[in-house]
Amino acid sequence: MPTATSLGLPNVRGRVPLLAGLAIDSFGGGCAGPLLLLFFVRVVDIPLGTAGVLLTVATLFSIAAPAAVAVVIDKVGPRNLVVIAQFAQGLAFTGFFFGRSVWLVFLCALLTTSGQRVFWSAIFSLLADVADEGDRDRWFGLGGMMQAAGFGLGALAAGALLAIGGDAPFLIAMAVNAVTFYLAGFLLLRLNPAHHKRAVQDTGPAPLLRKDKAFLVLIGANTLLALCTMLLGVGLPVYVAEALPAPKWLIGVLLAAVSVVLATGQTLVVRHTEKRRRTNVIIVAGVAWAVWGVLMASLLHVPTALVVPGLILATVVFAFGDVLHAATGNALAAAVAPVVGNAKYLSYWQYSFTFASILAPAFFAQLFELQHELPWLGISLLAMIAAATILILDRVIPHSTTQRQ
Repeated sequence: MPTATSLGLPNVRGRVPLLAGLAIDSFGGGCAGPLLLLFFVRVVDIPLGTAGVLLTVATLFSIAAPAAVAVVIDKVGPRNLVVIAQFAQGLAFTGFFFGRSVWLVFLCALLTTSGQRVFWSAIFSLLADVADEGDRDRWFGLGGMMQAAGFGLGALAAGALLAIGGDAPFLIAMAVNAVTFYLAGFLLLRLNPAHHKRAVQDTGPAPLLRKDKAFLVLIGANTLLALCTMLLGVGLPVYVAEALPAPKWLIGVLLAAVSVVLATGQTLVVRHTEKRRRTNVIIVAGVAWAVWGVLMASLLHVPTALVVPGLILATVVFAFGDVLHAATGNALAAAVAPVVGNAKYLSYWQYSFTFASILAPAFFAQLFELQHELPWLGISLLAMIAAATILILDRVIPHSTTQRQ
């Protein structure tokens, strides 16, 4: 058996610019993303609770982006939408670097959250476009691996920057992210996915989504699971810096460790779960995240000597759930969505991540200010609700769509 096949890797010939663009983009995100809340607090001088609400409101204003993408994706093409999103986010982080006004920072946050929504609403259609027959799951896995690898390196850079002290780490992170967005955009301009042109009939049935109750419930359940994935990046830096007796450099190491798991494990998960129902894999991910939340909350009540080992254990549990969900969730949505209108369904699928990104900053910041354990206990409860919902939904979704292809 060829090595690439045994590792669950697809054919990448002619698609290297896409993979490079994803990795470079994610490096900047890994460098700047974990520091964004702290940037608002320490550089722009916005209180933590207000900063969380600011990001939530900015994301709320971007809520129409997936619907807009669904309308134009077949005419504009997913590659062009991804490129536009990259340049928009580069402009936003350029604004973060120079801006100190709360209103300017808010406008930049609005631009970057809108760009994120457009990117995530189009990227899986682009991956499906470039995939060879039967390789769609593997391309979703490989795309996620490249993003995770870039994010992990960026997170290590973020941890190193925090050791500098002062405002410099945050400004450097904003500048690095801006540059990587521009580079990724230019790389993606070299990609030509024309060999998978979208069918004309793919423009019709998006309104049917309103009647597709199973898919809508799936979006709701994945919103809770996406909130789990986002809470680590949003909450871990603040939790370690403000509440735990642990070294700050550990933040970058832990985030990078999760990214290493994602960067090396997604195609292997696809390979080794090909005979299992996708729904069962996601249920296990939800249970793992519920355990992770309890472990994180318990760190406030253990001896100081156990805090760092406890953080490492909790991160391992989180990474286990994350690699299962990352390798499976989007593929499940693509399989459950009808063949005609698949791109539109995948655009609306991104509302689960949109809603989660709206909730995550305020969810963490507001609960953290009330009591430091609350965000983690809350996410445990939501993860179990999501797992139970998927378990019930499994009886409704056709068996053939939950199997690997």
